[in-house]
Amino acid sequence: MKAAHRYILTLTCPDRVGIVATVSELIASLNGWVTEANYHSDQDSGLFFMRNEIKADSIGDQIEAFKAGIRAIATNFNLHWALHDTAEKQRIVLFASKASHCLNDLLHRWHNGELDCTVSAVISNHESLRRMVEFYGIPFEYIPIIPDNKAAGFHQVAEALEQLQPDAVILARYMQVLPGSICEAYNGRMINIHHSFLPSFMGANPYQRAFERGVKLIGATSHYVTEDLDEGPIIEQDVSRVSHRHQTKDLIRLGKDIERVVLARAVRSHLERRVFISGNKTIVFD
Repeated sequence: MKAAHRYILTLTCPDRVGIVATVSELIASLNGWVTEANYHSDQDSGLFFMRNEIKADSIGDQIEAFKAGIRAIATNFNLHWALHDTAEKQRIVLFASKASHCLNDLLHRWHNGELDCTVSAVISNHESLRRMVEFYGIPFEYIPIIPDNKAAGFHQVAEALEQLQPDAVILARYMQVLPGSICEAYNGRMINIHHSFLPSFMGANPYQRAFERGVKLIGATSHYVTEDLDEGPIIEQDVSRVSHRHQTKDLIRLGKDIERVVLARAVRSHLERRVFISGNKTIVFD
């Protein structure tokens, strides 16, 4: 079933009395129908976070009056706010290397309507996933990253993104470390899946290192990408129990299931504007 047309209001501001009441009064004055409301007062930062979903047809042709009202409130409460129209689909670009499990899962969910977005392209440094991607009718761009000249490959990546102008970039097991310039350009809009429960086992070969350490839990972490490898704000995590009976290949097999689910949850939360970045942490409204 197609989701109802909604406006999503997101805002952040210094916490104080009267924020919810003032915004709610504005919405009610325009006969706005709130279908979901989320609030969080962060004691450490002193910030207030708010997300409201409003039926679009309840606002009708008063949307400009609504925006004007929010701008007036923003002046008084020092708000950082945005109003998102769910009828305007976000454009995403997916990156992958050889592993297909996360990419295929996202494409399947998108095809079934679980992810409300437009997939503009898949970019890969290998050709092996082309047929799978083109099965879904999505453009596939092969951009090799040559170890002796990675800068040239990443220049092509930057040019491709410049042409595609995505709202978000999803690294679905893209096994390359992107340069800082690309990370900065998509700050807060580039999502990665790391195959360990961060901050444990950052970097390469986490399952092998987890096996060598004899862990009893393995996990996966989806986070926003920053210049610092695997240290960006965490959006979603999950774990699975393992034991001394499991070899590295078993950890990889079990881990792939976790990776798929964790990345899909993170992408969905981002697309639904449920994630707020606060320093190196996130507030994620479920």
